Amino acid sequence: MQRTTTLLLTCLALFSKASAEVAYEFAPDFITPPPGKETIGDGHGEIAVDSAGNVYVSVQEANAGIQVYGKDGKFIKALPLPPTLHGFVIRKVPAGEFIFAAVLGESRVIQAKLDGSIVMEIPTSAFPAEQRDFVTVSKVKAEDTGKPKPRTDEIASGVKLAETKTEITLKLADGTEKVIAKEPGVRAGGGGLKLTNCDVAANGDIYVVDGYGKSWIFVFDSTGKFKSVFGGPGEPLKLSNAHKIFVDNRFEPARLMICDRGHKRMIHATLDGALIGEIATDMRNPSSASFHGELMCVAEIAGNVSVWDKAGKRVADLGTSPKPTNTPGIAPKDWQSGIVTSPHGITFDNDGNILETEWNKWGRVLRWNRK
Repeated sequence: MQRTTTLLLTCLALFSKASAEVAYEFAPDFITPPPGKETIGDGHGEIAVDSAGNVYVSVQEANAGIQVYGKDGKFIKALPLPPTLHGFVIRKVPAGEFIFAAVLGESRVIQAKLDGSIVMEIPTSAFPAEQRDFVTVSKVKAEDTGKPKPRTDEIASGVKLAETKTEITLKLADGTEKVIAKEPGVRAGGGGLKLTNCDVAANGDIYVVDGYGKSWIFVFDSTGKFKSVFGGPGEPLKLSNAHKIFVDNRFEPARLMICDRGHKRMIHATLDGALIGEIATDMRNPSSASFHGELMCVAEIAGNVSVWDKAGKRVADLGTSPKPTNTPGIAPKDWQSGIVTSPHGITFDNDGNILETEWNKWGRVLRWNRK
């Protein structure tokens, strides 16, 4: 009995020591922008590291949507990819190492080699019509300022919009039509997919989230064939702005980690969409995450980078802004060393150091080295 107690105390001491050793040091000016540029450029995307240690950062630049940097942070090249790669990961699959990306502005998913050549696409048409095509019908109310304020009255799923001068016609998926008189103050707008992120499970299945839309999570096989859809605003996950999702391989079986930004929380779900539970609540709007060993780092867009252990305990906060932030308009002259503005993408490198990219018109990458 005494031996068992001693062993237990030793294990607890080792665990406490390991937790206490989770510490990081800010590394200023890690990234050297491309030649001729003072900053990397308009950022609203993600950051990832390949198996060789090279750093990939997405920027909103035509035909050059990802910039590649070496381990030393020096620019290597730009990849000829779309400018709206809102979320991407680098994953090894049996055929090799690839970039898997959700192209927000084109409502599609691509798989590309590390040189940027696209080898597979999941087009908009591959997504089920019920989540892909819908129309929001709104009434506009004049406020005291005289500016119209839209208020959503109805959402019709599985429809396409036809509009004339006198009426709005909703063409339903079953072929029937619903006519809405075009009255003063009535507006109709298209819905559609707003894909923000994707990840790949061990069996090759690709998980895609409609994070700026209705927060549906779609599953495709490795060839891009649709398999299933779950999530959305209803039970059991009740998602709102599920900004990015990731396959969390720290657990057996693996599970999904969902940045449910609209509810300021992170949750775990099974790979088929059953709720496991909340990891954390009352966060600064979690936007992205990455894993290394048993640790998870999280970009919180309202001004914080956090690190969590496998048990869901917060073990470090980095770059915390004194007050919540969430804007791309903070200019370089107003940047503070080691203080984040709007963390949007994040990754561990192969050594457990943390790199974070921001939602920022000028583009910004910060790094913390593991002590």
